[in-house]
Amino acid sequence: MDELEPLTAPPTAKDILDAQERIRPYIHRTPIITSEKMNDLSAASNVRLFFKGEHLQKTGAFKARGALNAVMTHRNRAKAGAFVTHSSGNHGAALAWAARTMGFVAHIVMPKNAPKAKIEAVKSYGGIITFCEPTLQARETTAQQIQEQTGSVLIHPYDNYDIIAGQATATLELIEDAAQPLDAIYIPVGGGGLLAGAALANHYFGKARVVGCEPEQASDAWTSFKTGNWTPVQHPNTIADGLKTSLGRKNFPIIQKHVDDIILLSEDELKRAWDIVVSRTKQFIEPSAAAGVAAALKHDTQGSVGIMLCGGNMSLSIIDHI
Repeated sequence: MDELEPLTAPPTAKDILDAQERIRPYIHRTPIITSEKMNDLSAASNVRLFFKGEHLQKTGAFKARGALNAVMTHRNRAKAGAFVTHSSGNHGAALAWAARTMGFVAHIVMPKNAPKAKIEAVKSYGGIITFCEPTLQARETTAQQIQEQTGSVLIHPYDNYDIIAGQATATLELIEDAAQPLDAIYIPVGGGGLLAGAALANHYFGKARVVGCEPEQASDAWTSFKTGNWTPVQHPNTIADGLKTSLGRKNFPIIQKHVDDIILLSEDELKRAWDIVVSRTKQFIEPSAAAGVAAALKHDTQGSVGIMLCGGNMSLSIIDHI
């Protein structure tokens, strides 16, 4: 088995292509979904929307791409046969799946208030869960303790260049599979792994305007981008639970350099977008995936627009609050 070197700098075009080829046999090449009704609902008068269906990906989210790329890159270093991470849900499930796919086990540190559906998902993929207090410090400290106790390889959910390279493959596919060149791409942003990857994929392989989409009530990426100073999130409170995470330090410089703008969405705008996608396209997405849709419905972006439907993992009980 070839020894792969983990990335120590932002992924190059070759790194992204290598990641795409590496993970190709194990993941879905998710479909591009179009809807004339959605085009008509957009604020723009002349627009065609291309939705990248990552809610149909393995484990129900784009996270499977980065997790698998990281596991495959680090597998020769996993001498103890295990990986560890901290995650409120989607990355934890993705790492558990990726580790099991490659013949390893995964320890997943989760906040004790994590959504029940995401806890069950991690368990279903064989993840060994350790619960902690719902703070970033508690998550990181607990993951470090498990790493020291078990010899597991730590895979950060988003602040990791191998993760970013894997996530970039989703936007690379969007660029490749859209029926025409894209003028804009709307990407939800939490920790920034997906947005950083999208920005790099577009920089190397596309010519679109890349826009990050973030809840008003978890606006650290917007604040960091606008001020030029990395600013961690403080008390996020949004229905888009996948976007509550603080922007990663490795992701921030990539986003600063290659993202054109970050825009904020209100909770009402997120809820409306979620409802429209489910009712008009019959695609069951999670609220985080509605961020790009909400931005496209709100802003007058002309031409061909790519939108990342980043995930579809949510408890049905949350519908009462949308």
